[in-house]
Amino acid sequence: MRKQASSDRETPIVRRREVLGLPAALACGSAVLTGCGAAQQAAQQAVQRAGNAATPTPAPTPEQMPVTPPEDLMREHGVLKRVLLIYREGIRRINAGEQVPAQPLHAGAGIIRTFIEEYHEQLEERYVFPRLVKAGKLTDTVPVLVQQHRRGRVLTGRILDATARPTPQQARRDLVTNMAAFIRMYEPHEAREDTVVFPAMRDVIPPKEFAGMAETFEDEEHRRFGAAGFTGVVGQVADIEKTLGIYDLKQFTPRV
Repeated sequence: MRKQASSDRETPIVRRREVLGLPAALACGSAVLTGCGAAQQAAQQAVQRAGNAATPTPAPTPEQMPVTPPEDLMREHGVLKRVLLIYREGIRRINAGEQVPAQPLHAGAGIIRTFIEEYHEQLEERYVFPRLVKAGKLTDTVPVLVQQHRRGRVLTGRILDATARPTPQQARRDLVTNMAAFIRMYEPHEAREDTVVFPAMRDVIPPKEFAGMAETFEDEEHRRFGAAGFTGVVGQVADIEKTLGIYDLKQFTPRV
């Protein structure tokens, strides 16, 4: 579970007025013990609380740190970006007259279909966009994003069809056109969501509901993609990159 378990005991708070009362309480002698008894007791309790407050609370491990809904959606965009790189490599090879890497492209489009369109975009359309519109935020942007989701599904269908079998010459040109159109649309699409839409979620979703949404996202992720969830999908993308020879990050470093 992403949500970190709360501590069984809250750290006591030493209020400033209790600390300021310590000198007067400690100054009470036996001659006025009756009048100062309550003050001495309060002083002892304040000192004890101060000692407890000084005890450090163990820091949460990375596994215990909660993943917020915006962070969840943004890292899923990372999967999308990596498939766009797979599409770019396919375009490069086709334009260079090389054989169409049909199987890797088909696998990449399959991840777009199952992980991005049928999962990630469904989360956005069900949990994010309606709350923004209801709050009167980004009312011009949200309809465009929804329309782009629909157009993307059409393009993905064409890419899946074109890479499911040997690709004739005309289909090669159409495949390049469809992959290029998908890249051109989704680069600004995901950038706008990461910088505008997802940050706005905190303005329109109450904190308690915000935390509960993180649990909902995780439950749905594992229901669809098993115990490995997001990590398993990233592994699938990495395997496609290795097949195409574009996994090694160093090859993208320019010589300057």
